[in-house]
Amino acid sequence: MASRPILQRSMAELDAWLASRVEEVIEPDLPIIDAHHHMWWRPPEAYQFPELMEELRSGHDVRATVFMQCTAMYRADGPEELRPLGETEYVNGIAAISASGMFGPQRLCAGIVGYADLRLGARAAEVLEAHIRLGGGRFRGIRQQAQQDPHVGPLANAPPPPDLLTDSDFLRGFATLAPLGLSFDAWVYFTQLGEVAALADAFPDTSIILNHIGAPLGIGYYATRRAKVFEAWSRGISALAERPNMSVKLGGLGMAAYGFGFADRAEPASSQELAEAWRPSILHCIEAFGPDRCMFESNFPVDKQACSYRTLWNAFKRIAAGASADEKRALFSESARRLYRLD
Repeated sequence: MASRPILQRSMAELDAWLASRVEEVIEPDLPIIDAHHHMWWRPPEAYQFPELMEELRSGHDVRATVFMQCTAMYRADGPEELRPLGETEYVNGIAAISASGMFGPQRLCAGIVGYADLRLGARAAEVLEAHIRLGGGRFRGIRQQAQQDPHVGPLANAPPPPDLLTDSDFLRGFATLAPLGLSFDAWVYFTQLGEVAALADAFPDTSIILNHIGAPLGIGYYATRRAKVFEAWSRGISALAERPNMSVKLGGLGMAAYGFGFADRAEPASSQELAEAWRPSILHCIEAFGPDRCMFESNFPVDKQACSYRTLWNAFKRIAAGASADEKRALFSESARRLYRLD
């Protein structure tokens, strides 16, 4: 099954659509580390330093961000396995611009998660070491996308190989992460959570960060089976939480594959509507993992197709309204700071 485009509308169309709803910022003094965003330049679309800075200046107190792999700015030549180093070079340049302080106190890309093909086996260490050298002290780990389901197909420009997480070469490459102090971001569907659990068991010294709450799908075959999906997903999340080297990112629910339909509306949803739809899934993750192993993420600009940056963080704050001050600190900044080892 063919992959789907990441964004259904152009950036200009999204900006015009989102401009019709501007909410007052909730808890504007709550410190935030955005644990997951992307940047790219894919003509005619651009989401780079200026676009991200505009989001961060929208009213919430975002102190720092973590860049997540998205096949941006790969090298055009050289050995195939080294071409992803271009993404780290590009993002570290953005981070250096931000670290100058000339554009404000926020620290963009304080943590960088890139890509290396772990199917290289033991040779993956050479690529990882090169990422570390090029990352300016910011390189924290890799994401090798693995999301696959026969009913849905991949949600990526470059479909991941089938059965990646159980591939013997991949596992040999995975073994090189912990000795280098690197983590692994897992982007899988809810049907693959058992494979992630097996990976966590096999490599207990490697920090594994589950992206986008583990993707309880809500489209196609799964659109009419939402109760069964939630039951299977929630069991998988509870099982993963038993592994101390696992943590989870709270976000990504603005993607069309989750089936909430916010991207298809004539007018953008309010933060109250988003919170009502997302609350059961996010609260289950927090209950299972605890605030110290959960972190909110924007997943921008991908989740921009559902709401604005300001509205997104308002929705998260509504969901966490009943948490204590210490729990909010963990969910919105401290867990991301600790798990991604940010200064």
